[in-house]
Amino acid sequence: MSSAHPVVGIIGGMGPAATVDLMRRLVERTPATDDADHLHVIVESNPQIPSRIAHLIEGTGEDPTPELVRIARNLEQAGAALLAMPCNTAHFYAPAIEAAVQVPLLNMVDLTAKRLAMEFPAATVGLLSSTAVHRTGVYHQALATAGLSLLLPADQEEVMDLIRQVKRGDTGEVVRSRFRIIALALRERCDVLLVACTELSVIADALQGAGALVDSQEVLVDAILDAALPKES
Repeated sequence: MSSAHPVVGIIGGMGPAATVDLMRRLVERTPATDDADHLHVIVESNPQIPSRIAHLIEGTGEDPTPELVRIARNLEQAGAALLAMPCNTAHFYAPAIEAAVQVPLLNMVDLTAKRLAMEFPAATVGLLSSTAVHRTGVYHQALATAGLSLLLPADQEEVMDLIRQVKRGDTGEVVRSRFRIIALALRERCDVLLVACTELSVIADALQGAGALVDSQEVLVDAILDAALPKES
């Protein structure tokens, strides 16, 4: 049976909780009165994709590009009309993925930079992300092109520890409280916070009331819904 909506392919597993968080948000945000109103989504959640941290920061890990390309091609062959990848760090490899398939990849980084430029022109953006995102400049060029300045947390290793905690399955009150403290300290020095790690997106509700904030996971959800749901006439 053909799908009523374009089929969405998700390159997942980086990490599993972030992939589930994306799916939860898609289900909650889709206007539906019955099952058939929801999106047709094909997910490959593969936690065995080689570590982006080990490859990009430590310089000891295997290159994840071949596995990311394999998954993207599998999703395309399975019928996906568009792809999404709920991992900011993995967007370092986005050009290789885009070159390997004929269907579009909704680029979370570019979409987020455009959202920030539209809602907060010429702003200073406080970046809450993995150290790999910093070192590879995944957001630096996109934000600079959009006319935005970038500011990093005072204690990036503390942010990395929170990301590791979420990957271990700890999303409790202690982790959320630590995240809020770090974010509020950064918020005092910038115009808007950017949650640019989908592990941190899992606990981003801890930042309610923290002021101006953009969550890259939510930007990706918006883009998927805009691309896959029928437009109102």
